[in-house]
Amino acid sequence: MTKKKPTNGTVRGRLSDGAPNPIDVHVGSRVREARKIFNLSQEGLADALGITFQQVQKYEKGQNRIGASRLWDLAQVFGVSVDFFYEHLDEQAKNQSPRQICNGELREGAADLEGDFILSMNDRELIRNYKRIQDPRVAQSILDLVKSVVISENISSNTDFSADDMNPLTDDSDFCIQPPEANS
Repeated sequence: MTKKKPTNGTVRGRLSDGAPNPIDVHVGSRVREARKIFNLSQEGLADALGITFQQVQKYEKGQNRIGASRLWDLAQVFGVSVDFFYEHLDEQAKNQSPRQICNGELREGAADLEGDFILSMNDRELIRNYKRIQDPRVAQSILDLVKSVVISENISSNTDFSADDMNPLTDDSDFCIQPPEANS
């Protein structure tokens, strides 16, 4: 049995010029981001997954595609949902995917995505420390504080922003955090 040649001129999910699929590059950048947040080396992540560090390098660069079971394993290692790896996927990456090719041509707006999703050292430190908070009420209080600051900054700068999008006061759920009861 012979394999069918893709009709859009791509090879195994790559672009027509042989470059990796931008979605694979994005997912790889999210793997790298998560690895750095959790202070894991490529070797440490490779050991956790039972693969070589070279394979981790290829995943992070988008050179090798990550299968569904491996993506599941990565999510388990980092304690995140599989959705994490697709968060912040921009329209340019979606439009560059070989499935979005029109008449053999890439849609306009193709851009180099390398580095678009890199967190700063402060971002990683904030996330790393937030993940270490053991008391869920404290974690929720910090999240509410950050949301309040964002709302306040956006309102004061008169940006086109709806405070209802992030304001816990407009949510019907019980958002109040009660302090721990004092021991009697």
